[in-house]
Amino acid sequence: MRLLDGRAMAAEIGRGVVDEVERLAETDVTPTLAVVVPSADPAALSYVQVIERTAGKVGVAVQVHHPAGGPDELAAVLDKLAVDRAVHGVLVQTPLPAGRTAGEVGVRIPPVKDVDGMNPLSLGRLALGLPAFPSATAEAVVEILRRAEVPLAGARACVIGRGPVVGKPAALLLLAEDATVTVCHSRTKDLATVAHEADIVVAAVGQPKLVGAGFVRPGATVVDVGTNVTDAGLVGDVDVDAIAPVAGALTPVPGGVGPVTTMLLLRNTVLAARHSR
Repeated sequence: MRLLDGRAMAAEIGRGVVDEVERLAETDVTPTLAVVVPSADPAALSYVQVIERTAGKVGVAVQVHHPAGGPDELAAVLDKLAVDRAVHGVLVQTPLPAGRTAGEVGVRIPPVKDVDGMNPLSLGRLALGLPAFPSATAEAVVEILRRAEVPLAGARACVIGRGPVVGKPAALLLLAEDATVTVCHSRTKDLATVAHEADIVVAAVGQPKLVGAGFVRPGATVVDVGTNVTDAGLVGDVDVDAIAPVAGALTPVPGGVGPVTTMLLLRNTVLAARHSR
């Protein structure tokens, strides 16, 4: 079984980001990402540090905002960032304040700055095949498959998970690549049987080791989007030991989708900066 090295792919993407940052510097533009963190969740704070560290390597500036006054202050911060010409990308880190949905928060991010596809307009444009920034995690799924030279046109893909952050946008991106896509979820009957028919399996449900050997046909490519904290450490949605004898390729957890997601957030910020000119 081939392991698809997300760290190596992210480094390759990063070299292109650096080149574009240098070109923008010639026009006195510094791509800037504003990260809004409305909670003190340790995992959220840790990921912000990852973004800052990675951004520093490629020359993207990062602003971190901590609205502490609840939903009203969060809205005020987003409204200010929406019109700040020095900010090119806006990312809101979950979890959100109680009673607020991603759609309610995302609608305050202009689509041209919505580098993680949180605004419902971004998902709608994606569904219509119009230019938009998709969820960076969903984008990472397809980016990894492309860079691994996994055939997409005509391939059968099974996306396990129908959430708005990964499942739905990943399905739309795969459709745009001419894959034949089946979206599965908690009410799918005979889930393993459905997944077993696919050439590509994308696991994005947040359930540790859900995808076992019965889900994977011989030679299939498996993209594990899951990041589940367990007593044994960080594990994905895929039972690696179970599928190893049959799968053709797999993204590891950690070191697979995560690093590519972070770099694509920064690449999207650079693209937004270029378009803002």
